Amino acid sequence: MTKKKNGADRTAVSGVQKMTPSEAFVETMVANGVTDMFGIMGSAFMDAMDIFAPAGIRLVPVVHEQGAGHMADGYARVSGRHGMVIGQNGPGISNCVTAIAAAFWAHSPVVIVTPEAGTMGTGLGGFQEANQLPMFQEFTKYQGHVNNPKRMAEFTGRCFDRAMSEMGPTQLNIPRDFFYGEIETEIPQPTRLDRGPGGEQSLNEAAELLAQAKFPVIVSGGGVVMADGVEECKALAERLGAPVVNSYLHNDSFPASHPLWTGPLGYQGSKAAMKLISQADVVLALGTRLGPFGTLPQHGMDYWPKNAKIIQIDADHKMLGLVKKVSVGICGDAKAAAVALTERLEGKALACDANREERSKKIVAEKAAWEKELDEWTHERDPFSLDMIAEQEGEDGNWLHPRQVLRELEKAMPEDVMVSTDIGNINSVANSYLRFEKPRSFLAPMSFGNCGYALPTVIGAKAAAPERPAIAYAGDGAWGMSLGEVMTAVRHDIPVTAVVFHNRQWGAEKKNQVDFYNRRFVAGELESESFAGIAQAMGAEGIVVDKLEEVGPALQRAVAAQMNEGKTTVIEIMCTRELGDPFRRDALSKPVRLLDKYKDYV
Repeated sequence: MTKKKNGADRTAVSGVQKMTPSEAFVETMVANGVTDMFGIMGSAFMDAMDIFAPAGIRLVPVVHEQGAGHMADGYARVSGRHGMVIGQNGPGISNCVTAIAAAFWAHSPVVIVTPEAGTMGTGLGGFQEANQLPMFQEFTKYQGHVNNPKRMAEFTGRCFDRAMSEMGPTQLNIPRDFFYGEIETEIPQPTRLDRGPGGEQSLNEAAELLAQAKFPVIVSGGGVVMADGVEECKALAERLGAPVVNSYLHNDSFPASHPLWTGPLGYQGSKAAMKLISQADVVLALGTRLGPFGTLPQHGMDYWPKNAKIIQIDADHKMLGLVKKVSVGICGDAKAAAVALTERLEGKALACDANREERSKKIVAEKAAWEKELDEWTHERDPFSLDMIAEQEGEDGNWLHPRQVLRELEKAMPEDVMVSTDIGNINSVANSYLRFEKPRSFLAPMSFGNCGYALPTVIGAKAAAPERPAIAYAGDGAWGMSLGEVMTAVRHDIPVTAVVFHNRQWGAEKKNQVDFYNRRFVAGELESESFAGIAQAMGAEGIVVDKLEEVGPALQRAVAAQMNEGKTTVIEIMCTRELGDPFRRDALSKPVRLLDKYKDYV
């Protein structure tokens, strides 16, 4: 029988036995390897919570349940195991909705346990009563509602299985009175699908297209990370001599040091990646849904190749051809499919073999040109940003250019780092500068794009991988939504490093007011006390940086304190109010006013 150091029994009981529903719930979690949960304790599940410790399960109390959901997301994405979140029925559960939506678009196997008001009071409008299933129906792959205490283990096990088989959040809804009583049940063993590479015919068609391609390009997506298929993607790319681009916000899906790596697509991505994929005659989209936001024009380039043949491989058949028209769609595991295609190309004459050297030179040249441009791109050059730079030169204090800061942070990044980014202007510009050597290293709020994501998510990542450095990027607006979780990191010895870009504005939305509303700023300005000082008041270290040469050393010092002393540090970087490009130029239209009282507001 396996024991933890604290004496907890980590072996689930076997066979049909008498137990309470609480025991069935906890034992099913044990069977699925759960060691950590995030949430705020509540009376609704207290009977089960009472036996978490002897089962070897740690409940990490958070400041706000949205933070708990993000922590579960980060935990799942880094560990490859389930992330767990739980809260009190009603408000504790409704607080989690945003985080579960973010996990849904990140394809994270999060299980949210939602204790519900008792069955004898349902419909009477009692204390903390809510209909909790509709809250999550848009953002879960499966919703298990325990309709009888005898089915506790069954529904609990199914939620764990479905989260993994469908790669997304599931909800386990349990009426609070169903934790009690005596039942006779068996704890189900976890079921894990063995995903295959896809159908023979479609794989053969894809291999034939690749064999005929003169300029193949691979898009390495999140499915490559989830399938632990980076090495297999590398082997396929090397056989083809194909440049590899990361899909949007999956910068960890291919190692940045590899000669064929060219960087990410999408907002503030790599010009090298965009210029190279624009020349493709065949695109192999490996483990990616080709989401619309990740293939939009950027840097003034409509780079997606109009006439290329697209091979799309995704574990979810519903994603095939959904956004981009495909020539071949393969429903399969990214890793297994990469192996199958490499085997089919082995020893085969490829059209792209003839121009391998020429393509290699193009890759080197485009990457070098992009790196040079980034080095020289010290600040934004649009009229508003230039005005802000000039204005702030006359203010007290030093104000740093975000792009220079991001470049210095990139240079100072430790090996094996995990980085989470919030949403917003500077955070999104960071996409140009974040490079990784291994998968399960980059965490972003993906298509849901919610603020308050970075800090709690990286705390969850750190809980899953305490041996790895964990760094969060946040703008001051988004930081205000999550800074309370610094207390969680300090209280429960989960040390992380947060970099806060203090530019005193809601940057992403303010950019729209610059471009469309003649610099009429409504609700966009943020004046704050020192975030480093607030961090110190919460028991963390706080560092204010207002000199460029101190950016890298401050990050290195904070990471050393995290790894060697178990300290959480908030680095507050004083940035100018310059703004990068908007997320998308077609999101708004120039205003039209028809009433006289508003005629000047155009």
